[in-house]
Amino acid sequence: MRALIVDDEPLARSLLAELLAEQPGVEVIGEASNGFEAVKRCEELVPDLVFLDIQMPKLSGFEVLELLGEQAPAVVFVTAYDEYALRAFEVHAVDYLLKPVEPERLAAAIARVAAQLELARATGGGAAAAGDAARLAQAARPPGRPLERVLVREEGRIHVLPAEGIDYVEARDDYVLFAAGGKKLKKQQTLTELERQLDPARFVRVHRSYLLNLDRLARLEAYSKDGWLAFLTDGSRLPVSRAGYARLKALLDGA
Repeated sequence: MRALIVDDEPLARSLLAELLAEQPGVEVIGEASNGFEAVKRCEELVPDLVFLDIQMPKLSGFEVLELLGEQAPAVVFVTAYDEYALRAFEVHAVDYLLKPVEPERLAAAIARVAAQLELARATGGGAAAAGDAARLAQAARPPGRPLERVLVREEGRIHVLPAEGIDYVEARDDYVLFAAGGKKLKKQQTLTELERQLDPARFVRVHRSYLLNLDRLARLEAYSKDGWLAFLTDGSRLPVSRAGYARLKALLDGA
């Protein structure tokens, strides 16, 4: 197996590389010190397996997998103890190693990945390490901690949008458009899934096709018996359904 090590700590990468050198059938083909570098190295080197640190500056391990999407290799998370993350890994059947990494536990993780890859080859499937990376990340967050930023990959660039910087989100077929600062960015995701991840005290579903950042609301105007228009601070106008008006009013009354 061709392996990539991703960790922002040089010593941690060095120690893991030493341990992997003692494991038969594993070749370390590269290292990455942050999430952006990890995405680039994965695409360039196409490893079979990535040992991926979770807590890194710039991009977390979960965000790296989300950006790689279906092209992600098999993954073994390497992390300090975190009860929510470990519980999420166990539920999603994702393997992980606790720091400091023990040789016996490392060998067991490698054997498990090897078996998964062999099964994938036999059945014609992929490693499928990160098909539900966003849901895994959500499960690993402590209860009550909403998504703080959104990653959008468009035309070869990675955009990191702080949640508070999003004006509104619009559903379009099988993707959504993030409106932020006069720009619109496209991402393959459902509005319902995104609604569950964002802060419900800040973002409200005003229409089946629109999720509004409450901080951007300037005023509401009725335009029909059961419909309203939300005027945003930048001049944008969004339709507000009857159910959306009720949700919006409940938030405003509780503010």
